[in-house]
Amino acid sequence: MPLRVTFLGTAGAIPTTDRNPSSVFVAREGEELLFDAGEGTQRQMMRFSTGFSVSQLFVTHCHGDHVLGIPGLLQTMAFNDREEPLAIHTPHGTRQRITELVTALGNRPSFPVRINEVGAGDVAYRADEYEIRAFETDHDTRSVGYALVEDDRKGRFDRERAEELGVPVGPAFSKLHEGESVELEDGTVVDPEQVVGDPRPGRSIVYTGDTRPTEATITAAEDPDLLIHDGTFADDMADRAAETAHATARQAAEMANRAGADRLALMHLSSRYAGSTADHESQAREVFTGDPDAVFVPDDGDRLEIPYPDSE
Repeated sequence: MPLRVTFLGTAGAIPTTDRNPSSVFVAREGEELLFDAGEGTQRQMMRFSTGFSVSQLFVTHCHGDHVLGIPGLLQTMAFNDREEPLAIHTPHGTRQRITELVTALGNRPSFPVRINEVGAGDVAYRADEYEIRAFETDHDTRSVGYALVEDDRKGRFDRERAEELGVPVGPAFSKLHEGESVELEDGTVVDPEQVVGDPRPGRSIVYTGDTRPTEATITAAEDPDLLIHDGTFADDMADRAAETAHATARQAAEMANRAGADRLALMHLSSRYAGSTADHESQAREVFTGDPDAVFVPDDGDRLEIPYPDSE
């Protein structure tokens, strides 16, 4: 089951010629999700061929570089004759700001738009086989981060063992895999635990938006496959990071270590580093305890497939 991340916008507050303001697109088995929508997000979606069938938009906070793309995105959706509803999730106390953006052109879109306020600890969205949880972040306005966490999957079915126990090939296999016991013709009962392994973990992605390092990031998901963390500054601007409620690349790597993340993507790059992000990657890799190549600064348009933990 595919889980794909497309980095639509990786810049900080000021875009550059190469980086758009913040936005991350996630596609999971036909469902399309968007995290933040900086100015020009709809053009990035065209440029990188994600399509516009987004069902849920998750806003981390209402600074312009994370939400100014909403009016244009909604207008583009309307011009494409969209009829499906869109849900916008936003931190508590920001509904009015989002409403103003939705109606910025003087009227409501031609399709339903629902605004849902969320706080730390809330399940912002529950779908089949996964949920998206809001968690506390530390920025200079009302803000949350989001964690996409899949449910555990069924354990592997041991067909060979089932046949050894006399289970006939067919519907009985499915019943056992679904957790039901099966009675054989001779009266023997075969229980699921005899032929089905332990549940297997799903995948998870944690997206912080703009934030200082927080304990909540560490516990947002257990051993996330991907942590997308604020990495606005390099070490040379550590004081500025603390002052403006952002993080350095090194701090993001420390968070990734403590969270048990397999990969770390550094987002929201300050325009002062437009020439090179080499310091961000090298400083983060100095402290990251996993594979150094798993730490990266994505470019706009980069795509990443998230495999199951047991896929190898």
